[in-house]
Amino acid sequence: MKSIYDEYAFKASKHVTKTYSTSFYAGVRFLDKSIRNDVHAIYGFVRLADEIVDSFHDFPKQQLLDEFRADTYKAIEKQISLNPVLHAFQMAVNKYNIDRSLIDQFLHSMEMDLNPLEYNQTSFEEYILGSAEVVGLMCLKIFVYGDQKKYDELKPYAMKLGSAFQKINFLRDLKDDVEGLGRIYFPDLTDAGITLEDKLAIEADIQQEFDEAYIGIKMLPKSSRFGVYVSYVYYLKLLKKIKRKDTTELMNARIRVSDKAKIALFFKSYVRNSINLL
Repeated sequence: MKSIYDEYAFKASKHVTKTYSTSFYAGVRFLDKSIRNDVHAIYGFVRLADEIVDSFHDFPKQQLLDEFRADTYKAIEKQISLNPVLHAFQMAVNKYNIDRSLIDQFLHSMEMDLNPLEYNQTSFEEYILGSAEVVGLMCLKIFVYGDQKKYDELKPYAMKLGSAFQKINFLRDLKDDVEGLGRIYFPDLTDAGITLEDKLAIEADIQQEFDEAYIGIKMLPKSSRFGVYVSYVYYLKLLKKIKRKDTTELMNARIRVSDKAKIALFFKSYVRNSINLL
């Protein structure tokens, strides 16, 4: 029966999430059961594309990405794929009528990573839009169960949250991006490092986006609000840790939140949600 394959496809995407991001996986667990599989499906798709450009160095990345793009659109059109991760993704896309332009924009940003460039403000914003903001919008379509009116209302906040998450990732991964992948995303930065002035300006920008995004989190349906809030709290903790580091530390180590600290954050978030403090 096809239902067995459908279930297997969602399990495959769930396994991708758990393997690559324990923090995101934890956040998804706090979503309502009715939408967890669909969010895992989005992450599985995003993760595979990201792996092509970030990890498959001994293989023809452009060709692989082109094939992945073609397979994605074919899966959505035919509503089936023998790639279980793409099969789960197309089910979510077709179920919630996720706009193909979001997928196009995401894959465009992945292609930008194939040939590292010196970002200016325009190209940086273009990359953030595709690599993070539209992923947040895909998830938002699931969170509002395809309700277009609610989606349009919450869209600006979801984009701010996705942008803030991505910029924190960039700060956290400065060393690996520069030394391992030859990428410098923030405009005006060089491979020589980041100045204190640059760091403070970036942190202030992220904090402002977090503040705006929090307004939208409180407006989410109960089925998704707590799960998104948990991810928000985790990334806010990362930002606070980054703020305490000097520029040398930031360029020489990847900033992390310990497992013990994560548990404490999740517990505090649960308490706040339980007594309606969100």
